[in-house]
Amino acid sequence: MLLLSERGEVVSALDVLSKEIVHRGRRYRASGLSAVVTGRAHRGHGYGRQLVAAAREFIADSGADLGLFTCDRPLRGFYESAGWAVLDGAVLIGGTPREPFPSDAPGFDKLTLAGFFSQRAQREAASFRNARIALHPGMIDRLW
Repeated sequence: MLLLSERGEVVSALDVLSKEIVHRGRRYRASGLSAVVTGRAHRGHGYGRQLVAAAREFIADSGADLGLFTCDRPLRGFYESAGWAVLDGAVLIGGTPREPFPSDAPGFDKLTLAGFFSQRAQREAASFRNARIALHPGMIDRLW
């Protein structure tokens, strides 16, 4: 969990979740954002953006090949302003192989965001566009 505090008060928080994934037969160290929240009284001051940008740097510095997560479409500009890029046509698949939970399930209006950090991930970034990317974390966390 990453926290941003102002004068000793937590104003924004998020989780960074990490795992190894296999995509098109290749293994990658992947991390993603989850549970991004800024207290209602602190919204509109740039705290969330600052924390999301710091999380991107944290993931890049962690040795992860890439960062992947979904967001609601109206939040696209927020995440892009923090350095993340929309991964066109990509769908993250959570759940399990027997009980998949895709980010394009009916009723969802999600975008996949990404950052490619290792040289190999940067070279192979095109393989993630318009792809279904299996995360399969299980049925408790469902998507990451």
